[in-house]
Amino acid sequence: MNSISYNSVLIHVGSAYLAANLVVPDAPKGLVIFSHATGSGRLTQKNRYLAEMLNKQGMATLLADLLTEDEDSHHNRYDITLLTKRLIAITKWAAAQPYLKGLNHYYFGEGIGATAALQAAAELKQYIGALVLRGGRTDLAIGAIPQITSPTLLIVGTWDLPVFAANQSAFKSLTCPKKIEIVEGASHRFEEPGKLDLVANLAAKWFVNSQFSDAVSLRA
Repeated sequence: MNSISYNSVLIHVGSAYLAANLVVPDAPKGLVIFSHATGSGRLTQKNRYLAEMLNKQGMATLLADLLTEDEDSHHNRYDITLLTKRLIAITKWAAAQPYLKGLNHYYFGEGIGATAALQAAAELKQYIGALVLRGGRTDLAIGAIPQITSPTLLIVGTWDLPVFAANQSAFKSLTCPKKIEIVEGASHRFEEPGKLDLVANLAAKWFVNSQFSDAVSLRA
């Protein structure tokens, strides 16, 4: 069995120190950076489970909070500009780490975090190898969507009606390689039995198949 290294790190961004969990298997196929708009998302069982599933597929994962615990408020969770800047800074931090050198970077966003992932990917363009957005608030990133060049997978549940409609609209506006997976009987959080497993498998397949795309290694 391949060995896996686990690290808890603090990423210095401006005046903030953002907590993160970094997991790197032997010979990783790429680095998946999670984007969730909270001050403790790295600790949630759901995100940790998804990361573990990706690790088993040979992907390194970085679960970094975009907000500190003190910043974690309803207002800041919807501050798309702040979240996007933090995600870009985290991505550049990862690119500067010697043990992650040369890895393609991928974004896995959910909810408002997916909005930040879209905005960051629109700015970084070819430096992001692929995106997977689960229950993403794509309606808050309308201006960024046509600028996305990275292969993008949208995953949305049929019971998540407002987000379902927004993702269908976003899919039509994307001009990059794209796919939408509509999960029957899934709500916004995909908490129904078996749905999170399906999300993890879809995401892993998308990232692995995108590892030989035209992404360029980012240099901080």
